[in-house]
Amino acid sequence: MRSTFYLIAVCLLTACNPVNYVGIETYNPAEITFPEQVSKILVVNNAVPQPADKGYEFSLYGVLQDTCRAKADSALFDACEALGKAMADAAYFDDVLLYNEAIRTDEMALEDRKISKEEVSALCEANGADAIVSIDRLLFDMKKDLSMLAGGLEIGTIDIKIAGVIRSYLPGRETPLATVYVTDSLFFAESAENRVILDMFLPNPENALRMAGEYIGAQSYSNFVPHWVNESRWYFTGMGTPWKEASAFAAAEKWQQAAERWQALYDSSNSWKGKAKAASNLALCEEMKGDLKKAYEWASKSYELFKQNSGEENRYTKLLKLYVDALLGRARNDQKLNIQFGEQ
Repeated sequence: MRSTFYLIAVCLLTACNPVNYVGIETYNPAEITFPEQVSKILVVNNAVPQPADKGYEFSLYGVLQDTCRAKADSALFDACEALGKAMADAAYFDDVLLYNEAIRTDEMALEDRKISKEEVSALCEANGADAIVSIDRLLFDMKKDLSMLAGGLEIGTIDIKIAGVIRSYLPGRETPLATVYVTDSLFFAESAENRVILDMFLPNPENALRMAGEYIGAQSYSNFVPHWVNESRWYFTGMGTPWKEASAFAAAEKWQQAAERWQALYDSSNSWKGKAKAASNLALCEEMKGDLKKAYEWASKSYELFKQNSGEENRYTKLLKLYVDALLGRARNDQKLNIQFGEQ
């Protein structure tokens, strides 16, 4: 079984807080599962850049400018490059290739046009690829605003909304393997004593679009390769030497020693709350040790104790419900990861 977590941070709150939070990274499967024989991916640009006079609005001191332009050609290439690089950095496929030419030559930027079966086969054969990941449409809605604050200070903002369609294709297949719709946004804000200095800090329109393209490309990689995700966990603290010792071991990432203390506390506790907190902590220990089944069992015990004694609206009941669901999700993800790595 693959290791699916890595402790990255421990945030100890004030001593009066009964919960300490722990940051972890969990290894998650790609949203899309490629056939096992796919080892080389070709990333292509099948989108048409939007016209330079569309999708860009510039307000200067409250007055809309009617001559603003922003070319998106480079932004599309940057999106493909960032997507390909992020997929390559994940080291899941043997190779990730970037096709340097645009597939489409028409001017229908709003049209979402799939790559034909014949084009997919030709591209894969010419580039030695087993499958294609293609940005089939990518549009930007950019609003730039320059205004004056009290005291003569200038402030500038750029707000970019991004919407795209990304597909995966296999040669010989009539329809795409999968279609992903992506949306996101990017925001810039700067202030300066005058507009000349402000323009030095804010990106120009084309560079802003390029940064947006790079951003959405890098963010989209998780749909196609297994990836790490930052998550939060927690453990309960308590008064008395055993609780403090267990917390010290947990802070030092010594989960076996912490588990031994919390197990003793669970066994010896005469209160449901002590057992519920210890059970929750034991779930965390088992998760950190890689045993998701035992972690789920302990988390479920803790959840049931909180629900029966404090009700479903209690904050700790809700917290444990989230944890139980998260562990179920991780178990499903591990099954999918095993499929994607051919370990089923």
